[in-house]
Amino acid sequence: MRDLTELEVSGKKVLVRVDYNVPLSEGRVADDTRIRASLSTIKYLLERRARVILCSHLGRPKGKRVPEMSLKPVAERLSELLGRPVRFAEDCVGEVAEGSVEALGEGEILLLENLRFHEGETKNDPAFAEALARLAEVYLNDAFSVSHRAHASVVGVPERVKEKAAGFQLRREVDYLSRALESPERPFVAVVGGAKISGKIEVLRNLLRRVDKLLIGGAMANTFLAAEGLNLGRSLVEESELETAREILLSAQERGVKVYLPVDLVVAENEEGQGEEEVPVDSVPADKAAYDLGEETVALFAEALSGAGTIVWNGPMGLFEKSPFAYGTVAVARAIAAENALTLAGGGDTLAAIRRAGVAHAFSYLSTGGGAFLEFLEGKELPGIAALER
Repeated sequence: MRDLTELEVSGKKVLVRVDYNVPLSEGRVADDTRIRASLSTIKYLLERRARVILCSHLGRPKGKRVPEMSLKPVAERLSELLGRPVRFAEDCVGEVAEGSVEALGEGEILLLENLRFHEGETKNDPAFAEALARLAEVYLNDAFSVSHRAHASVVGVPERVKEKAAGFQLRREVDYLSRALESPERPFVAVVGGAKISGKIEVLRNLLRRVDKLLIGGAMANTFLAAEGLNLGRSLVEESELETAREILLSAQERGVKVYLPVDLVVAENEEGQGEEEVPVDSVPADKAAYDLGEETVALFAEALSGAGTIVWNGPMGLFEKSPFAYGTVAVARAIAAENALTLAGGGDTLAAIRRAGVAHAFSYLSTGGGAFLEFLEGKELPGIAALER
């Protein structure tokens, strides 16, 4: 995979796939984290007098023009962040886009309208990919978070543009994740949470081949506890995955990987916290469900994290969005942040929890990708990265 710095971009039309799928509120950008992630690549190109053309999706308009999903507010926010004008094209392909690109001077920047206003984007339609590729002399992928999608702007365009490379954000992401998985400082500890085991089976299997310790929390821990014969009351348990959970625990034992499961839980009658209490995992009342880690589990997890060389985290430890059940996730976030280790985290809920804990600054790297982050942890080849390597 070539690096942006290896390409000659001066005066050239450079099409950059960014991820500006950001939340909007009343016609303005509500969270500009993903826009900020692209700034280093954009500034590098502008300093070298490239003609910068940005393309992205926003939301799921399903191939139709949906005014509420226009990228125009993003162009306005990007302009504020850069302190310079950002032109906006009302379409991403065709005469409008081509005319806007031709009018673009050296050292100027243009944002194209939402790629997903055309169904050819998600279908990787050859004609749509060709129309996008016509806009560019150089192609950059700077959107790790969509690199697991075989979409036109992610794989179709790089197949048609000779000069292509990774932007700084994508390169950084791949470097950090590769370093963690391929040559980690040890002990290597993985922390995995979230609601269900079913979406993370391959992640767990791949991590077991690499880590020294595996900490499992969130509702998915219930399935592991149930697999060990415990009664979890009304807690979320994936009955169909009990055998899978047993297989993973057995595999960990065979590989010498220490697995940490909760020893106590915060349970309640409902998500609002009615009848909330802290109980050992073998004493969950029949009429209650588990929503968070107990204090003993938090202490156990903190001890397991102590002295780690590398920590990878995906998935909250409980229903942290509800105040009565935020303790476990916030405490684990702070325990990870306190370690002098390479610390990586990814997934929307995980990043939201880290921000809630006020420790985002203390992590080595926060991944912009959710699905892409998980697929990388599974050991899968991401189509967007493979397209740059070919």
